Amino acid sequence: MKKTIHNLKKVYKYGQSYKLNLILQLIGSVIGFFISVVIPVIASKFIVNFTNSIWNQAIIMFVIIFILMVIRELKTVLIRKNTQVIHCGIYRNLRKKLSIEMLNIEQSSIDHTSSGLFINRLNTDTDNMANMFTTGCGNVFGVISNIGSFIAVLIIDYHMFLYYLFASLILTILNLVKTTKYGIKNKEFRNQQDKVFGLTGELVRGSHDIKMLNCKNNIVDEIDKNIAIETEKKFAMRNIEIDYNLLIGTIKNTLELISVILLIILIKNNVFSIAIGLALYNYKDSVLTDLMDKVSRIINEAKEFNISCERVFEIINSNKYKKEKFGMKRIKDIKGNFEFRRVNFSYDDYQVLNDLSFKIKSGTTVSFVGKSGAGKTTIFNLLCKMYEINSGSILIDGVNINELDEESIRGNITVISQNPYIFNMSIRDNLRLVKDNLTEEEIIEACHLACLDEFINTLPNGYDTIVGEGGVNLSGGQRQRLAIARALVQKTKIILFDEATSALDNETQSKIQQAIDNLKGKYTIMIIAHRISTIVNSDKIMLLENGKITDSGNHKELLSKNKNYKKLCETEIIEN
Repeated sequence: MKKTIHNLKKVYKYGQSYKLNLILQLIGSVIGFFISVVIPVIASKFIVNFTNSIWNQAIIMFVIIFILMVIRELKTVLIRKNTQVIHCGIYRNLRKKLSIEMLNIEQSSIDHTSSGLFINRLNTDTDNMANMFTTGCGNVFGVISNIGSFIAVLIIDYHMFLYYLFASLILTILNLVKTTKYGIKNKEFRNQQDKVFGLTGELVRGSHDIKMLNCKNNIVDEIDKNIAIETEKKFAMRNIEIDYNLLIGTIKNTLELISVILLIILIKNNVFSIAIGLALYNYKDSVLTDLMDKVSRIINEAKEFNISCERVFEIINSNKYKKEKFGMKRIKDIKGNFEFRRVNFSYDDYQVLNDLSFKIKSGTTVSFVGKSGAGKTTIFNLLCKMYEINSGSILIDGVNINELDEESIRGNITVISQNPYIFNMSIRDNLRLVKDNLTEEEIIEACHLACLDEFINTLPNGYDTIVGEGGVNLSGGQRQRLAIARALVQKTKIILFDEATSALDNETQSKIQQAIDNLKGKYTIMIIAHRISTIVNSDKIMLLENGKITDSGNHKELLSKNKNYKKLCETEIIEN
């Protein structure tokens, strides 16, 4: 109990803006309690002590019952309307906070953790946490009402059975109509929910690229926008349920009023007293409810709630998943010079970089070559501060990256990898993710420089074409060129190509090479490549062996002086 209360306080912080809705929900629950327990007792005592004729008593009974049933239906609407607002609000705020915190986790922690773990916590656990403030509260008040009803319960006479059977048939038909219409809206809601789940999955699977593209806030806002649409569809679905329940409740109440006539006949024949008949009528729903079922449900909900809280706050507040750390210094006008000074780095126990040192000047194009596992991609990851180095220092424009804020690093570096992550959105929205105020002219210019505009113009929907999850609707070369266009709209000073032309056909590779050539001289460009045509025009080529730079120079210089480079050109590079 103590743990549940503690977690309720923590989760309530994400629903403070819905305090009024919570108060109204509680007021409705209190009203429901008094209607189901207190008022029927008072009404029955009043009728017992009433001394007028039986028909006067019947009129008074009709009036009291009708007023109670109207209040009961209104309190149900009051509770449900506010319940869905509270649930959706807490759910949305929890997911947004959890999304941001997940993207702040060090990449090494994410690499060692299943993406499904994060997805389940983002979806299922946050939903369970929000449920405790809605269905959980409802079940608690339900148990209280049941206890009160069982204390006051009396045995119901079987003569009413046939009439209730008839009434149930009518209500069943109405419920079938409600279920059909509810199903249509539910399908729309589920489709939107699938989209939100898909985007959430992409947030986890694409976390590496999201960080390198420096678009954390934009992807979170995109998810939040779709959650808002999901919420609207959920409201539409729930409103059908609420509205039809109001209609069904009204008809049910009418049928119950008719049942009063039958009760009067039984009362007149001395089967029941008026007080007992009235009490039995108002208690019948509560009496038929399984108290222990609700108690068991509350216990299970509390267990699920506490487990979900533990799993979610494990990401938000605990130290189990290490968070990225950045400095406070910001470079407003970065030039693009950077340097590695005696950098050492290892993945777990595997040493990748050994006392690595080199300098690169702004505006130059530098390529790295070496065997697989030599540490080429690691250099890019460390430059973007995706991992923490073991020792040494990395400098951008003479400033240690540990002193720089996130914007100065990832806001000025773009990485185009061999398999860039393309989001399941339109071409235009993929570009706007990295720059939300992107103009149409900038989109067209970037796609032209990336040699992608001709292909886009052949598409029926042009820039609004949905590319599929991971860019599945695009070829490898088209994904690469879209990634280049995405880099161009960022207008960063440093662009890193990580085997961007690997395993592509010659025509596609030629177009990507042309796109790279369009960038030369305007940006600091670093290239990891397996094709000699991609690096032959570089200002400098660095040969990486066993985590160290063993030689450097332009293509002609290295061919003439370095046997290992010549061998790479003749085998690994040319073959790929």
